Amino acid sequence: MLVRRQFLHLAASAAALPALPLIARAEAYPSRPVHLIVPVAPGGALDILARLIGQWLSDHMGQAFVIENRPGAGTNIGVDVVAHAAPDGYTLLLIPQSVTTNATLYKDLNFNFIRDIVPIAMISKLPLVMEITNAIPAKTVPEFIAYAKANPGKISMASGGSGSASHIGGEFFKMKTGIDMVHVPYRGGAPALVDLIGGQVQIMFSPLPESLAAIKAGKVRALAVTTAERSQALPDLPTVAETIPGFEASTWQGIGAPKGTPAEIVDKLNKEINAALADPKIKERLADLGSIPTPLSPRAYEKLIADETDKWGQVIREANIKLQ
Repeated sequence: MLVRRQFLHLAASAAALPALPLIARAEAYPSRPVHLIVPVAPGGALDILARLIGQWLSDHMGQAFVIENRPGAGTNIGVDVVAHAAPDGYTLLLIPQSVTTNATLYKDLNFNFIRDIVPIAMISKLPLVMEITNAIPAKTVPEFIAYAKANPGKISMASGGSGSASHIGGEFFKMKTGIDMVHVPYRGGAPALVDLIGGQVQIMFSPLPESLAAIKAGKVRALAVTTAERSQALPDLPTVAETIPGFEASTWQGIGAPKGTPAEIVDKLNKEINAALADPKIKERLADLGSIPTPLSPRAYEKLIADETDKWGQVIREANIKLQ
């Protein structure tokens, strides 16, 4: 019996051995600097968020999280870098919401986001704001819809470019309301806002941080935000969904890694990022940016990306949106 007990004890010990490297790997991570690829140029909202979260992770995980900007091709260059990186947790991606639209807009990508990237954690949602030139008399979303229906084809809708969040959000609004507006793409949100202020165009669905100063100065009239909930930055402003139930066209940001990254590293990063989103200083900074902290599990974030890819793919196809 003693021999048998010794044998069983040794067998149980041996069976546990393969798990040890995995446990040790998770506990040791990160043991060297981590590169966080940001697929846009420095200075914008995505870059600011990456540096905010990257600094928090550096301070709390004992290694530097190095921000590496890789802009170009509508964020596809940076995503491609991570999709083909080693799945060891040392190359991460600041995921832009554009991955859910680019899957349909671009036909020749060298990656498939859902297949090649594992979502780790969502950071925040950022509203678009439905804003109009002061020359239009509408003060509410229902009033604007009535005005637009009385003036079919006479309203120009500005955007930051064909296929941008402001463009696709506006097309979604057109589909939901049945109104007719002429899309006018610009090379970025700033020149579009200038023409909205000047009255050359009549409406724009703009990322909130880009327009907040103009709204507060009364240069344009904000009618609603496009998130499901109101924004702390403009708490008295209603949501579009209060007029059109179920409407949501927010942008969002998160962190991902190459597919095949060990699950224990994904879960560890998720825990740390969600802890960051609960930190009062981080919450305050996100509020300053007009963002809403949105902690999710990896599985919930994965589902959101899949659902949004389907949703915006349908909008792009129905509106016949093409890159210019």
